[in-house]
Amino acid sequence: MARILIVEDELLINKHVTDELTYVGHKCVSAFDGEEALHFITHNTFDLIILDVMLPKLSGFELIKLIKKTPVIFLTAKSALDDRLYGLNLGADDYIVKPFEMPELLARVKVVLRRTNRSEQFFPMDDLMIDFESQKVFKGEKEIKLTAKEFAVLDMFITNKNCVLTREQILDSVWASGYEGESDRVVDVYVQHLRNKLGLKNRLQAVYGVGYRFTL
Repeated sequence: MARILIVEDELLINKHVTDELTYVGHKCVSAFDGEEALHFITHNTFDLIILDVMLPKLSGFELIKLIKKTPVIFLTAKSALDDRLYGLNLGADDYIVKPFEMPELLARVKVVLRRTNRSEQFFPMDDLMIDFESQKVFKGEKEIKLTAKEFAVLDMFITNKNCVLTREQILDSVWASGYEGESDRVVDVYVQHLRNKLGLKNRLQAVYGVGYRFTL
């Protein structure tokens, strides 16, 4: 997977992000101020930098000007539109405002890595091969047909493998604003489709009263 630098001066947030990204398979390095981050960037190669704006010694907005090719996701409490536009105009690939949901961060990390060719296009699992670029699933030479929503749900589970996802988190991510009035039990239907079509009964586990966990 990817090598990611997390630049965040709040210890608990840094640890939480590091732990979650490590859990899904990434290699993470933590920095707690802008100068320390610059040292890491100067002497190492990273696939992605997750960068706070309000940092000691050197701000995220100052630091990104010194980053040449590595993709950057700002993760910051600075939520004003001017700040978001400024950060994106400086060259950031994404801008996430605190407080944030971890599944959203993991999904956006995956999108940026995929867009910048720093993540794998194919994901092997049991006797299946998932092609993220074409959004197709193969069993041997045979394609297993999935709808766009089914693939999006599968993609979210793989992105958040071994993590518990609530039905609401899945609805927010996959259906976005288009599920008003939709019962959260629609997620159960799509989970059942994936279990039946792809043989994932043992991997897609229900967590009673919460949602589902995809285990690898």
